[in-house]
Formats: sequence, structure tokens, C-alpha cells
Amino acid sequence: MNTAPNTAPSTAPDGVRVAAAMHTFPKTCGPATTVAQAWAAFERPKVHSLLVLDAGRLLAVVDRADLIGAAPDRPVAPLGTLDGRVARAGDDLASTWAAMADTGRRRVAVVDGSGRLLGLLCLKRHGRGFCSDAGIQARIDERAAAPDRS
Repeated sequence: MNTAPNTAPSTAPDGVRVAAAMHTFPKTCGPATTVAQAWAAFERPKVHSLLVLDAGRLLAVVDRADLIGAAPDRPVAPLGTLDGRVARAGDDLASTWAAMADTGRRRVAVVDGSGRLLGLLCLKRHGRGFCSDAGIQARIDERAAAPDRS
């Protein structure tokens, strides 16, 4: 389970939808992804959940805790769930943010009405706002420009 500060969503104006705060290029994996591959993905510090897709449709959101005790060659999709881990793009942001704070989740997948993945609502560590496409891209660019330390 991801832990988030129990911070009330005091900065989400009324009427703002989840789609306005999501980032649009989350990392995903396919339905054949195994537990061993998932554990390898979780070794990266910014990976907190795996979004399992099949032809663009979200099958499951998998957290580390879902993998405990599972055989390494087992597919991860049946181990995850959508329950409590998904919001719709048109959902009210303040309500979604409050639910995230109440449950301690920092990430929820964002889908359309047919279950197609649109993005990820990613609460920042301090709990007072969400990760943006620009901020995530800046971190990717920084890492790419860093000298190789091997």
C-alpha cells in the first residue's frame, strides 16, 4: 500500500475533474508480466504501482503487497485489483483526493467510461498537489542527462 499524508484536499477548487490533475504517460505493463518481472520493476524508486493493460484497457493495478508469497512465474494481473485503485477522468478531484487521503493511497489509475487507461493521478509526497506531465518529463530528462556513474 502506498502511504500518503492524511492531508485534506484544501487546494482543489470546486468543479475540477480528475483529468485536470492526472499525468498522461504512466508506465504500464502487459498481461503476461510475471511476479519476477514486477519485483524487478518495483526496484526503481519511482515505481509504486504497476498498471496492467490489455489493448489499452486497464486489467489491474498491482502493488508490492499483492505480490508477497506469489510464485515468480505467475502472471501479476490476477493478483492486482481495480477496487479502490481507479478513478474516472470525470470524477470530482476534491472527492477523489479526499478518498486517497482517507485510504493512504498516493496513486490511482484514471480511466474512461470503457475502462481504457487515460493516465495516473499521482499525489506528491507532501500530499498538497499532484505530479504533472512537465514535472515528470523534467525528472526523466535530468536522469538522461546525468553522467553514467557505473
